[in-house]
Amino acid sequence: MLAAGHDSSPEAQDALEQLCRVYWYPLYAYARRRGHSAHDAADLVQGFFGRVIAKQVLRGLEPGVGRFRSFLLTCFNRFISDERDRAERLKRGGGQEIISFDAYSAEERYGLEPVDLRDPEKIFERRWALTVLDQVLERLKAELEVENKSRLFEHLQALVMGEAGDARQTTIAARLGLSEGALAVAVHRLRQRYRRLLRQEIAHTVTGADEVEEELRHLLAVLRG
Repeated sequence: MLAAGHDSSPEAQDALEQLCRVYWYPLYAYARRRGHSAHDAADLVQGFFGRVIAKQVLRGLEPGVGRFRSFLLTCFNRFISDERDRAERLKRGGGQEIISFDAYSAEERYGLEPVDLRDPEKIFERRWALTVLDQVLERLKAELEVENKSRLFEHLQALVMGEAGDARQTTIAARLGLSEGALAVAVHRLRQRYRRLLRQEIAHTVTGADEVEEELRHLLAVLRG
């Protein structure tokens, strides 16, 4: 996360792009829950990331600044407040699309949000947590595809996430031609890889290695509701 603000190197740009991928939808859902229209919410998120880049907002971050998601949400709220006084929103970010996302798809996702989750900050936190897990799952899938194990991922994904019972495990083992013992070993190994990738993903959004476990505990608490 610190790398995203330090320079304009390819590594720093990759880090910034990673942060954008994790946070654009949580910020979009937050803006929608605060009462902004779908169009305005997309415009605000796009403009916000434009300011983050143009003003090098992340450059001054140092270890110990606190949870990055809280810092980012504070900055986003300030940006929204500034935009209330600014009617002209053209040429934000020099007319360049800062982060590519499908606003229509975002609104479809927003339409599926639970209606009882009314607090904008709670929906931001929950979307952040779920987006992190989605990113980790995609990385695990990509790793297995490189190893020509896409079929294994397809069948074991639910088991890795703890979403399948004993009866389904027996069925999956039969489909893969594995004994139940061999299946248990495969699931255990994938869960270990998943946890490693999850810690790596969390590490991208904190300012120090000592914060990873604390942030991971918070993510799990958010998911438990």
